[in-house]
Amino acid sequence: MRRRRLWWRLRWMWIMKSRMLEDRIGLGWRPALAAGILSNLDQIDIVEVIADDFFEASRSQRRALRTLANQTPVTLHGVSLGLASTVAVGPKRLACMARLCDEIAPTSWSEHLAFVRGGGFEIGHLAAPPRTTATLEGALTNLARATSTVGVAPQVENVASLIDPPGSDRDEATWVSEIIRGSDCDLLLDLHNLYANSLNFNFDPVDFIERLPAERIATIHLAGGKWIGAQGERRLLDDHLHDVPDPVYDLLTEVGARVAGSLTVILERDGEFPSIQILLQQLDRARLALARGRERLAVAHPQEVAA
Repeated sequence: MRRRRLWWRLRWMWIMKSRMLEDRIGLGWRPALAAGILSNLDQIDIVEVIADDFFEASRSQRRALRTLANQTPVTLHGVSLGLASTVAVGPKRLACMARLCDEIAPTSWSEHLAFVRGGGFEIGHLAAPPRTTATLEGALTNLARATSTVGVAPQVENVASLIDPPGSDRDEATWVSEIIRGSDCDLLLDLHNLYANSLNFNFDPVDFIERLPAERIATIHLAGGKWIGAQGERRLLDDHLHDVPDPVYDLLTEVGARVAGSLTVILERDGEFPSIQILLQQLDRARLALARGRERLAVAHPQEVAA
């Protein structure tokens, strides 16, 4: 186990050193998409797997995941740790994540800046915590514990919300940036979450991107959603059941124009799946959107691109 973990950490260090080399565009693994993904690995640079689905998986299921990781780069994505909380992250869940990372040796692993339980009760979804000093410090403590247990720091993801967290004393961009700068974690920037929050709470998403530490943005999520609620009280729900809207591709271009290091871009789809050909077309559209940003970066900062 220790030898495998050392090998993974060395691999992760090599990946970090080579982040300037290339962008990667990939797809979230879902059982319904398995046949389409495996048949089109030449058009998919990386696959994101929900780690929690394999915490208690059978031996054959974990063997299948190892086989996938031998065929294509795999990144693991957590949904149940609840790192952005004053409640300590559970050691059993961290141990499961560490064991899976040791076994699969992913290119990276990630979790949400959310809380998922409180007072012994599971909330059942990824909730945005109040943006306060207390949750900032709680998140930093949990992230340090996660890094120590797994052996590599997670990337952390901004979350969507239908309500502005009550009790907050700072805005989302400030809170997220403080966590990134106070930890060893890079940012998984979910652009649909950002887009939804910007519409729901009336702020400029490009300004949000400008305020983030660009050198720490490592991965991008793309997804879609739907409007809910009555007229005048409508909210954009991030449901992963719809196509990526045009403004989210535009935000990908904005990120590509600001981040000098390589980016991993993952398209998320959780249901109402279109054909694999349509999903591959959306990956191509993401490549084009990112390429437009890279062109702007090359003009504005040629020395960074050349480096």
